[in-house]
Order: sequence, then structure tokens, then C-alpha cells
Amino acid sequence: MSIKINYITANKNKSLSSNIVLFSNEKTKINNLKNYLSKPEFVYIEDLLKTIDQKKNIFVFQLSSKRKIILISSKNNFKTSEIENLGAEFYNQINRGKSSEYFLISDSVNSNHNLFLGHFLHGLKLKSYEFKKYKTKQDKNDISINVIGNKNKPSAQNQIKFKALEQGTFYARDLVSEPGNVLHPDEYAKRISSLKKEGLKINIYDEKKLKKLGMYALLGVGQGSIRGSYLVTIEWNGAKNNSKPLAFVGKGVCFDTGGYSLKPARFMEDMTYDMAGSATVVGLMKNLALRKAKVNAVGVVGLVENMVSGNAQRPGDIVKSYSGKTIEILNTDAEGRLVLADALTFTEKKFKPKLIVDLATLTGAIIVCLGSEYAGLFSNNDKLSDQLYKAGEKVEEKVWRMPLHKNYDKLMNSKNADVQNINYVGGAGSTTAAQFLQRFILNKTPWAHLDIAGMAFSKYGGALNSGGATGYGVRLLNKLIEDNYE
Repeated sequence: MSIKINYITANKNKSLSSNIVLFSNEKTKINNLKNYLSKPEFVYIEDLLKTIDQKKNIFVFQLSSKRKIILISSKNNFKTSEIENLGAEFYNQINRGKSSEYFLISDSVNSNHNLFLGHFLHGLKLKSYEFKKYKTKQDKNDISINVIGNKNKPSAQNQIKFKALEQGTFYARDLVSEPGNVLHPDEYAKRISSLKKEGLKINIYDEKKLKKLGMYALLGVGQGSIRGSYLVTIEWNGAKNNSKPLAFVGKGVCFDTGGYSLKPARFMEDMTYDMAGSATVVGLMKNLALRKAKVNAVGVVGLVENMVSGNAQRPGDIVKSYSGKTIEILNTDAEGRLVLADALTFTEKKFKPKLIVDLATLTGAIIVCLGSEYAGLFSNNDKLSDQLYKAGEKVEEKVWRMPLHKNYDKLMNSKNADVQNINYVGGAGSTTAAQFLQRFILNKTPWAHLDIAGMAFSKYGGALNSGGATGYGVRLLNKLIEDNYE
């Protein structure tokens, strides 16, 4: 099912004879709606409201086979996230019915939030996403929401911003949803390259170039696969000056068997989404380009496949990273941090960014700690941490700051190399993984690591998704940029 939002100048009489969507205040007083209802309809609905549970937000009145009135109650003090959740609730309502066309009367909106309708429809769109590309029987039932009226419509510029954010989020969800036999590193690099048409500058570093650069931490992860390994940079230069870019780095392990530290079969099918961190970065960059964001930004993703073969990396191997530091591989299933190690150092050295935020489905330990309510936030910078926390609260993509400390860091010391890739003492799995990454931030650049293992995929759905890939992080980072760097 797809949702089409049309901002139109429509015949009022047509809308009044069709399915219409109206808004009331939180006490469901409808005196302001008399112009949209016949007198018998008004009296009928007013009487029914006296008997209906007023705790509900959405009321449906089926007046005839061809006419339905949907009444939405909204509080004046709704937070933005609550407005978007209301839009998602509205989608759940219309998705159950057979009607395919609705007329939403923008003049009836009763809210002091100046972008109420924009956020309401944004929530509706996000909730409507489904990945059914490989279903042989497709649902062709499209729903049209025709927005009519003279007031409360989002401006043309805000419509562009909402659409760009939706497309960026959906692109990330699409990438995460693709099976591993389709979205392997070779294909992934091609898809990113296609974003040049949006005005993004794309550079692809293949294995030959990576070997020349000395990125053997990243290359080691992918050496067991018949597919190539890549580092891809995505640049958007939207600022009028030559200011330092904001940098976003993503783990792109397209499929993770665990390597010779093999994962249990029961959980391996989920490892198609072990590239969700990179998908967030790609989706974010697409969004910035589509909305012509007034900021300089760069996305960097490492694309590999962690497979088992005669050429795969072994436990006990020692590799030299791009930073020059040597890494002892104690567990081949702690592979994402190896990809990020080279990507982080490269990003810092090449782009000299204002800040770096990396995203990765890095540890199961963060799910044990935070479940699927918060992403784990680790950072060397209080200001950046605070900005991420506030942005997450606004868009309901929450983060919770976790500790970094020298006593955790020493657990990553190796007897045979500069650093080992796991902590064998036990405990603090997410923190020690973050401590590992911090060793590859060489110039004290403000840095934050988001462990999104519990947030990237939802089997049962959430407020703004219907299950599957969530696209977590695109809206969070877009809000970070909007509020602090544009």
C-alpha cells in the first residue's frame, strides 16, 4: 500500500460528499466544524460524542456507504513527536478500511504548533512504509489524502524538507531490508554511486586502493568473501563557506556469519541488517542533498561481507590498521569495530571534520542493557553528547550516554599487538567496543559512537514503523544538523 499526499484546490461540495478528515480540540468540541457537516450530521456526531470514550484520539463515523467522517482530537500542547504518533495512529485507522480517498480539511486544524499538519502527515507516511519488493502478490490499494483549505498547510519549503526526510529514511529502510544475496558489497557500492544524480560527490575505494592505503583491518574482515570490500565516501557541500564538514561513519557489514567465530544458526538470518549503520549514513546524505541542506557534510561507509572460507581471517591473526596500530584478532565475530577503525582514522585524517558520529549495530550487549528503547551513546565530548540527546528526544530516536574510562580501555590491551579486538575479562561488552574505537580517533576530534544494535530492526513494529527496518538515525542526525549546524 502506498500513501499519496496531494495539496489541492478542490471543489468544496465534492469534499463534503466524500470521506473527510476533521480536527477538533482535546475536549472534542465540534462547534467549529459546522461548515463541513450538514445539520443532521452535526447533531448525530455531537450526540454520539457524549457517549464515546473521550480518551481516544480518533473517532470514525460511517454515515453512509460513501461517506465517512474521521474526527481527530488534538491537544494544543502536543509535542512534535506526539503529533507524528497521531499521524501514525490515523494511518492504522485508514489502513483497515476499504476507502481509498480522503479529504483532509486543513482549516479545521486547532493547534498552536505552526507545523502541526506537516508533522501529522510525516508520521502517517513513516508508518505506512512496507518492504514487499519480493512478494509475488502485490497489494495495489493506494490511498490518497487530499489536503484542502487555506490555513495550516506547511509551506512549499517545509513540504520539501518533510519529503526529503521521508525519502532518506525510506532509502535506509530499503537498504537494510534487502537480503544478503542481493545487497552484497559490490551491489551496495553501485547503489551509493547512483546517488551522484542528487548532487552528491561519491568516491569508491576498491580493494586495490584500500591495500595501497594500508586498510588491512577493514580488508581482513572481507577477505573470506568472494565479493569485494570497499570504503565509500559521500560528500555534500551545501554551506556557502569552506567550513569543516560534519562527518558520519557507518558500519556496512552486508552479511555477518561471524567468520570462524561462527554465529548460532538461530540468529544468523538477522545478520542481513548488520549494515544498518551504513544505511543510516547513506539515507542521511540523500536527505541532505534532497533538501539542499546549508551545511558541509561527509558520509563514510565501510562495505564488507564477513564469510567463512579457506581465505577467511582466523582467530589469532594480527593485522595492521590504517592508523599504523596493530590489532590482534581474538574473535572474528567482533568484526564491525575493525571496519570502523580504519574508516574513523581515514575520515579524521582526510576530511579534518568538525565532528565525527559513527553508527553501528556493534554489540549484542547494548541490547541486554538498553533493549530497543535507546541507542547506546559513547563520546569524548560533552557538548556533542548533549546535542545528540536533545535531538533524539525531539524525534523519538533516543540515545542514552554510556561510560568511557581508562579502566575499561586497558582491557583492550594485547600482549602480542597494540590492541586486541575483544575484552576477554568479561562484561562491559559495549563499552570496551567503544574504547576500541576511540583508540582510532587520533587527533581528539569531537566524536560520538552510537551502538544501534537494538534500534535498527523491529520484528513487531513501533510508533512510526510497521515492523522491519526502522531507518533509525536518519531523523536523529538530521535534527542534530538542523538545530546546531545550519
